[in-house]
Amino acid sequence: MATPLEHLQYISDRNWLIGIDSQQLQQLATELYLELTSYLLDINPPIIILAEPNPVNFLAGFIAACTAKFPIFICNPSWGKNEWQQVLGLVQPDIIWAPESVIYGAIEEWKNTGMASQKNMPNQIMIPTGGSCGKIKFAIHTWDTLMASVQGFTTYFDLQQVNSCCVLPLYHVSGLMQFMRSFVTGGKLAIAPFKELESGQICHLDIRDFCLSLVPTQLQRLLQQELLITWLSQFNMILLGGAPAWDELLATARHHKIHLAPTYGMTETASQISTLKPDDFLQGKINSGQILPHANVTICNELGQKLDTNQVGNIHIQAKSLFLGYYQHCSQLPMSNYQFKIDDLGFFDDQGYLHIVGRNSDKIITGGENVYPGEIEAVIRATGLIVDICVIGIPDEYWGQAVTAIYVPKKNLDSQEKIIGLIQDKISKYKIPKYWIMVEDIYRNEKGKINRQQLKKIAMDSRKIKLKN
Repeated sequence: MATPLEHLQYISDRNWLIGIDSQQLQQLATELYLELTSYLLDINPPIIILAEPNPVNFLAGFIAACTAKFPIFICNPSWGKNEWQQVLGLVQPDIIWAPESVIYGAIEEWKNTGMASQKNMPNQIMIPTGGSCGKIKFAIHTWDTLMASVQGFTTYFDLQQVNSCCVLPLYHVSGLMQFMRSFVTGGKLAIAPFKELESGQICHLDIRDFCLSLVPTQLQRLLQQELLITWLSQFNMILLGGAPAWDELLATARHHKIHLAPTYGMTETASQISTLKPDDFLQGKINSGQILPHANVTICNELGQKLDTNQVGNIHIQAKSLFLGYYQHCSQLPMSNYQFKIDDLGFFDDQGYLHIVGRNSDKIITGGENVYPGEIEAVIRATGLIVDICVIGIPDEYWGQAVTAIYVPKKNLDSQEKIIGLIQDKISKYKIPKYWIMVEDIYRNEKGKINRQQLKKIAMDSRKIKLKN
């Protein structure tokens, strides 16, 4: 089997990279690999940090490290000093491939921490996950787990080659897997910063057989420009993931006949394990699609017992692309029948489509009843009276938790009474929010995810003010 570098040399004359000199990439990857060969006799392979913002430098470093089978940590070049101190103390790298400006002044302080690193990790690829709660984790993958994800994708969509237009960061699993799909299948890969795309600088190439990957907030921004709507509608498929998409956004995309493919997956599974095919999406289906062939998903109750169709429970995942554990928190590798239990709740319908309800930790228990925020948010969005919405539970002496809606109203809405009037016959009475908090904006991170803990603080503070008055 050819190594990543040998495969790169084999395809370098095919002009598979659009906007990037493939010969330059091959030369740099070869130079970096030769640099690493001096370490091959070491008992412990050197640990590499890769935080190159330049796509050529990033891909060259990634290919070189994977060819040498040295452990590599993929890092975000945009991390701040505190985040870098955390990562450097955790990883204790031997080699850092990143501009000096990226690491700031964190290196000197890290050298004095004296923290021990986890050695003997050949052929492992560490991909960052988390960070929204202040703690960065690394999911441990290998070339084989990433390849399993590629093979599952190509089989599910019956593709021999995958052409990708990548506007997501390569240090995110969603961006990295776009490279992997094109690289190993001999497809084409165009890389462009999302900011350029948003400003109207589109790739002038035939994209009818290309795939694009976006997160919901990116799709929302692009749908605000007629030129970009026309451009998006030409893609063979647009994968949408990273965060739950709201019904209004999906309806807008369907109206413009955009071949959207909502996905469900995570860093730990090397991107999606279920995807709704574009034809199903355009026909009106709203779910996360069917399970890709490299994965197996079961819905279980709290005792771990498998549930029937249309019953909500915890999602358990088995997959050839499943990660090996979290760095420094992995005492042994999972067995082949290992089930990864996650916090997400969902169910399968009668046709085998996966529906994601929300997160177990976000579930609200009010008056002994289970309430799932996603269901209420969807009903409120359907009124057409709000711009954005997040439903949370806050402590309540009588109910245990009180259902609370934090929302951004449209300009013609001056109170929540109109919303309540439209939803009161759509959902049970106990699901109707007891508190309504109007805000100017609900902050979402770059993936479109909401910091619910921050919103809970806003809700609690707002309630205290009302009680005082």
